[in-house]
Amino acid sequence: MRRELRAVHALVHRDLLRLAHQRVHTALMLIQPVLYLFILGGGMAALIPDAALGVGYQTYLFPGMLMMTVQGPAIMVGIRLITDRQSGYLRELLMAPVRRSTLLLGVCAGGTTVAAVQGGVLLALAGAVGLPYDPLLLALLLAGMVLASFTITALSLALAVSLARPEMFHMLLGLVMMPLLFLSGGFFPLENLPGWARTVAAANPLAYGVDLLRRSIGVREPDRAAATGIEWFGHQPPLALEAAGLLTIGVLALLWAAHRFARPE
Repeated sequence: MRRELRAVHALVHRDLLRLAHQRVHTALMLIQPVLYLFILGGGMAALIPDAALGVGYQTYLFPGMLMMTVQGPAIMVGIRLITDRQSGYLRELLMAPVRRSTLLLGVCAGGTTVAAVQGGVLLALAGAVGLPYDPLLLALLLAGMVLASFTITALSLALAVSLARPEMFHMLLGLVMMPLLFLSGGFFPLENLPGWARTVAAANPLAYGVDLLRRSIGVREPDRAAATGIEWFGHQPPLALEAAGLLTIGVLALLWAAHRFARPE
């Protein structure tokens, strides 16, 4: 067990070192959500009354931008796994005297940590969108980002172990990621979508992540409770059930990825 834990720690440490040495890359990944938050959010705030959303548009947009921030590095884990396989680095990694599932768990833990760290950087801008620097509120948002980061990383790995070429991975992401982002409720209320789109959103992991973050704000700041998000048969599920559902999706995806990854190449 100690050897397995050391392997997980080494892989997480490797990803944190990469993050520390790629400051320009990290800054560039943060530019897009920041621009959306202050340029798009500032412009739309003048057009959309607070009564329509329950909060100002920038406050409403903030959970969606947190999700966008963690989504990028979480997805990159899958791309890196494919390129590591092609470069031969993965074969060297598999020579370590630990289980393959342990190595995949370390890769997932490293990706989750990096994504949550980058989301935490954007979380520092909470005061700029009208949210208080309440320690409990920040802790709830950070916990929600860790959970969402884990689920997206696990889904990315489940896709990566099923594909051999990074080009196919990029093509699939190009087809599904932007629609999933727009169907997450990060930019506008899901209740304004047609019925079929709300049904798709109810199966969208990003929508549960955004809703989890937005409802966490409502728990600590009831006067900033935004419009409803995910609904099941016309009713909003309990917050704990949404979190449990998101965790279950991540665990199942990671188990599937571990099952595929355990196959000898």
